[in-house]
Amino acid sequence: MDLKSLIAPKHFNLASEISKHVSDKIALHWENELGESRTITYAELNSKANKLANGLTRLGLVKGDRVVVMTTRLIESYIIYLACLKAGLVISPSSELLRAKDLVYRLNHSEAKAVISYAHLVKEFDLIHEKTPSLQFKIAFGREVANWLSMESIMEQESDSFLDVNTLSEDFAFLAYTSGTTGQPKGVVHSHGWGYAHLRIAASKWLNISEDDLVWATAAPGWQKWVWSPFLSILGSGATGYIFSGRFHPQKYLQLLQDNKVNVLCCTPTEYRMMAKLNNLSTFDLTQLHTAVSAGEALNREVIDIFKREFDLLIRDGYGQTESTLLIANLNIDENKLGSMGQPLLAEFIEVVDETGKPASINEVGTIAIRRDFPALFKQYYKNQNTTASSYRDQYFLTGDRALKDQDNYFWFQGRKDDVIISSGYTIGPFEVEDALMKHPSVKECAVVALPDPIRGNVVKAFVVLKDEISETGELTKELQGFVKTLTAPYKYPRVIEYIKALPKTDSGKIRRVALRAQR
Repeated sequence: MDLKSLIAPKHFNLASEISKHVSDKIALHWENELGESRTITYAELNSKANKLANGLTRLGLVKGDRVVVMTTRLIESYIIYLACLKAGLVISPSSELLRAKDLVYRLNHSEAKAVISYAHLVKEFDLIHEKTPSLQFKIAFGREVANWLSMESIMEQESDSFLDVNTLSEDFAFLAYTSGTTGQPKGVVHSHGWGYAHLRIAASKWLNISEDDLVWATAAPGWQKWVWSPFLSILGSGATGYIFSGRFHPQKYLQLLQDNKVNVLCCTPTEYRMMAKLNNLSTFDLTQLHTAVSAGEALNREVIDIFKREFDLLIRDGYGQTESTLLIANLNIDENKLGSMGQPLLAEFIEVVDETGKPASINEVGTIAIRRDFPALFKQYYKNQNTTASSYRDQYFLTGDRALKDQDNYFWFQGRKDDVIISSGYTIGPFEVEDALMKHPSVKECAVVALPDPIRGNVVKAFVVLKDEISETGELTKELQGFVKTLTAPYKYPRVIEYIKALPKTDSGKIRRVALRAQR
C-alpha cells in the first residue's frame, strides 16, 4: 500500500467520505427483536444529517466544539455522527453503559458544549449533581424529555442543504476515552485525516467490503469500534449496513445472518465463541457470507476451525487499538498461521520492540509498537502531554501489548504488558472495579485480575479481604456484584469473587498481582 494514498488532502472533512454516496441506494437496514424494520437511503441520510448540522449551527455550536453523544443501535446514531462531522464538531462517543460519574468526567474533561442522547438514556445525565460549566445544550431524540431540547424540533424547519465546514485534515474529529488502569480514562484525539487513513486500511483490506455488500458489524455506538466499522467502513465504502437492535443470542444471530443473506460480518470473539458452541450450527445456511472478521481480543484457534469446518469460512482475526486503527490482521493467506494475529497491514510501520525500543529478534517476546508517523495514529492524549510523551519510545508508540513475530512476520499475541483486562472485547481497568468494591462497607481490601474464560476470553476476578466481623456467603457475593454494577458500567462487575485473608504485597506495600494471577 502506497503511503501517499493514506494521507488526506490538507483541507479535508471526513463527512465527505460518506456524503459522496448520495443515491437512492439503501444505506442502512434496521430491525429490532419484534421484527420491526426501517431503512434509509444514502440520499435521505445525507439530507437528514444536513438538517441536523444546520440546526446545531443555528444553536451556536461552531467548529471545534465538543459534543458528547450517547446513543444506541439506531439509524439516528449515524445521522448524528455525520451531522457533527459536517459541522466541524468534535464527537466524544459515550457508551449507553456509562454511569453518571463516568459522564460528568467526560463532559468536564472534554469541555463539551453539548450532549446528544437517546431519550431512553438520559437518566444518567440527569443524575449528575456536579457542575458542568461548559455544557450549554442538552439534546434528546426519540421522545420529548423535560428540560432537554428536542433533536426532531431542531431539525424540523432546517434546510436539507449544508456546506460542510472547511476543516483541515489535522483538525479534531473524535475525542474517544479509553479505560484507565490506575485512574481516570484517557481522552484519545483523532483527526479527520485519521479517518481518511482508516478507511483505506481497514475497509478494503480487512473487511473486504464492496459497494454491493450487506455488512453487519455488531459493535454498539459509544465505542471506537463502532466508529471503525459500522459507521466509517460501511458507509465510507458505499455498502449497505445492517443494524440489529436487540440482545445477543447465538441462535438469533445465525438466523439473521441466514435470512438477510449478510455478506460481511464483523463480530467480537465472544459472539463467535458462543455461536460455535451451538449443536445445530450446521443447519444454518451462510453461503452468502464471504467475509467474517473478529476484533477486540485474540480469537482462539478452535473457533476458527469450527467455522471453517461448518461453513468453509475462515474468520479473519484483526488487532488494533483506540489510539490507532486496524494494525495487524490474519487475512488467512497461510492456513498454517491460523491462530496468529496475522501480519501488519503496513509492515514498515508496525514492529515488536524490546525494552530499549529497538526491534526485537525473531521469536523474541516484546511490545507491539507503531511508528510515530503512521497516518492512522492518534494525535495526542487530550490535556495530558506527559502521558502522551511517555507512551513513545524514540520513533515508536508503545501499545502495551506483548507479542512475538516469526520468520514470516506473523505476530503471535502473548498478553498485556499492564494489568488491563480485556473481556468480551471490553477493556476494563482493574482500579475502577477495586475502587467500587472498596466503597462497600464489608470490604477491607481487594484486588482485581483477569481470569481466563473460554467464552469471554477473560472475566473480571476479584480477590476480597473482608472486614473482621464479616463472613463470606453466597448472598454477600451477589450483593458485592450488584453493588459494583451500580457504580460502574455493568460489564465491569467481578463475575468471580474469591475471599482471602490477606493480599500478597511487596515490601513497599504494593499488591503483587502476579502472585494473584498465579493462583487463579
